[in-house]
Amino acid sequence: MPSAPACLRTALAAGLLAVAALPAAADTVGKVGVDWIGNDIYVDAVSDPKVSGVTCHVTYFDRSVIDRLQKGNWFEDPSNNAISCQQTGPITIDDIDLSRGGEEVFKAGLSLIWKSLIVTRVYDRKNDTLIYLAHSREVVNGSAKMSISTVPLYGETVTWTRGKP
Repeated sequence: MPSAPACLRTALAAGLLAVAALPAAADTVGKVGVDWIGNDIYVDAVSDPKVSGVTCHVTYFDRSVIDRLQKGNWFEDPSNNAISCQQTGPITIDDIDLSRGGEEVFKAGLSLIWKSLIVTRVYDRKNDTLIYLAHSREVVNGSAKMSISTVPLYGETVTWTRGKP
């Protein structure tokens, strides 16, 4: 049977791996008021955890308490969002998902339980481009509102940690 410190180290390592697999956290860099009742548009900077040197700015709408009281639908924000991604440093690409479905980079709740804002990265191998798709995910009645941004890699010095696909 492993010693207590060995078990603790194993549990800590497993916990760190689980945290490393989580989508990126956002850094709120802007908050713009849009009306007198307190509705705001937030601007978050999101760094791709597996692609250093790329930063996405994502906007989303945050409803005020007054708006929630007036219109009901207390626990939900609208699915409206926008995204813009740019190279912000030397690009190094780790082991990314190269499938057509891509890989979730960021997730934030837009309702208490049912709706999330998702940023998914897809690699377009033919055009050597990273595509970032911002969309909402709902349990039912998914929204068709989405926004994309691309980061072309062609002509750029890009380091692939596992070799270019």
